[in-house]
Amino acid sequence: MKTKASILAGVCLSTSFLFGGSAAQATECGTKEPITVAEMTWLSAGTLAYVTKSILSEGYGCNVQIVPGDTVPTATSMLTKGEPDIAPELWVSTVKSTWDQMLAKGTIYKAGDIFASGGQEGWWIPDYVAEAHPEIRSVSDLKDHWQVFEDASAPGKGRFYACPPGWGCEIITNNLIKALGLDATYEIYPTGSGANLKATIARQVSRKKPFIGWYWGPTEVISKYKLKVLEMPAYDAAKFTCLTDAKCEKPELTGWAVGEVAVAATTKLKDKSPAVADFLAKMQVPNAEISDVLAWGDDNKASPEEVAKHFLKDYEAIWTKWVPADVAEKVKASL
Repeated sequence: MKTKASILAGVCLSTSFLFGGSAAQATECGTKEPITVAEMTWLSAGTLAYVTKSILSEGYGCNVQIVPGDTVPTATSMLTKGEPDIAPELWVSTVKSTWDQMLAKGTIYKAGDIFASGGQEGWWIPDYVAEAHPEIRSVSDLKDHWQVFEDASAPGKGRFYACPPGWGCEIITNNLIKALGLDATYEIYPTGSGANLKATIARQVSRKKPFIGWYWGPTEVISKYKLKVLEMPAYDAAKFTCLTDAKCEKPELTGWAVGEVAVAATTKLKDKSPAVADFLAKMQVPNAEISDVLAWGDDNKASPEEVAKHFLKDYEAIWTKWVPADVAEKVKASL
């Protein structure tokens, strides 16, 4: 027959296992070594770097260091040095050769796709132009409606705002203009740089003037200025390869491929910290929502770290799906 003391001891032991086991099961980093995260030079990549840092440091208790980066140097460093540990927004399509070498070497892997709809390139018009001219739905409609994009300073032709010189889109866009026969009815207006192109869009939209030109997403520009992408045919690899060649003899119409934008990470991190690897595998943002987040950052002249905090505070429905409940609670408490 059990005594009261033995029963009480059993209850205490059971309680100890219950609560002690719960504490032991709290999600932890898995490594005390520093985890390096690449902060690249544009707002979305910088924001995602700080989102990653906040979740890993506050939620998992990791020692996280932000390191400066950019697409080509970061990919090269990951290939040759195995650093940084994480690149939350690596545009694979921009560094395809290096990326293939990374995967072949086996020291880097793709944890997931950061953008739910992938990276997007195309030709865009503002929403008020789309609403006023429903007949302009695709790039093929531009030829017969050049008057919509006519500028008073250069009458007789539509104005197409060119891709910045030296960018990969420059050659592609020039070839697409030839493929569509737009070179006879449109003035190809130089923008000079990415900053000038962004400023041009801001100026045209603020005045409710027409705009047609190249851009990419997800970015703050797409959301803030309510740009609508024109329809294009499905991506054709052979046709697109010719479009990327400045000497393409017979350019043909095809759409851009959906940009592959990876959450890239080192296999050593995956081996050391399965919990972190699980988080990275689930890390993905919807294109429209991240564009809205970036627009908030642009409007408020916020730093990437401030934009990341805004995202974590106001978009819990997205990021809390990436992590266990205890991690989410720690992150929310830190805010």
